Amino acid sequence: MQPIEFLAPYFAFVSDPTAWVALLTLVALEVVLGIDNLIFISILTNKLPEGQRAQARRLGISAALIMRLVLLATISIIVQLTTPVFTAFGRGYSWRDLILIAGGLFLVWKATKEIHHTVDPDDHKDTMMGETLQLSLAGAIFQILLLDLVFSIDSIITAVGMTDEIAIMYIAVIAAVTVMMLAAGPLADFIAKNPSIVMLALGFLLMIGMTLIADGMGYHVPKGYIYAAMGFSAMVEGLNMLARRRKKSGGGH
Repeated sequence: MQPIEFLAPYFAFVSDPTAWVALLTLVALEVVLGIDNLIFISILTNKLPEGQRAQARRLGISAALIMRLVLLATISIIVQLTTPVFTAFGRGYSWRDLILIAGGLFLVWKATKEIHHTVDPDDHKDTMMGETLQLSLAGAIFQILLLDLVFSIDSIITAVGMTDEIAIMYIAVIAAVTVMMLAAGPLADFIAKNPSIVMLALGFLLMIGMTLIADGMGYHVPKGYIYAAMGFSAMVEGLNMLARRRKKSGGGH
């Protein structure tokens, strides 16, 4: 009886209709924000040997869930990350800004490198010494966690602005990561079977990286514009895929 009484204050929102609206809205928001991360995970794990891809997605997303729950437990510290720590060019920069800029630079570097390898597959010089580096399972999981840290901090700060109920935040994060776990495999398989999608997805990552850098520097780009551009590009690519399929089935006529 005592554990139930201990948890009761955290679930007092169940009788509040407004809290349920906030929960559903936050779940939807977390799922949408997870699309960026999901594209990155799909492209990254597809570079692994086929037998390791599913394992890398499961381990990476599971570790990301644990990390997000731990970050939620330190939410009072996360919220303080928006406090400016230094000023440059007439603007104060917080730890959140620096994390977003670093994450954006990482995404831009990663997407640019992958685009270069896609355009010029014969050039595999990944290091200054000209050596070819093979992505390992541990390396893939590390990169998944590194980028998820950036998206997690931003989504948690967004969640704080929507609700004060910590239980709602936990439920929303768990629901969003569960959707990521279920969608990661089909999305990765779809990207692997449709090579032209890879370039589109890398373009998305490049755009998201630039958006993170702009946001960290104080130039906020509404998410609606980003997802509208992604949706329109995906629709055009879908039409191209349909046209190629029709042409192939029609014998080229």
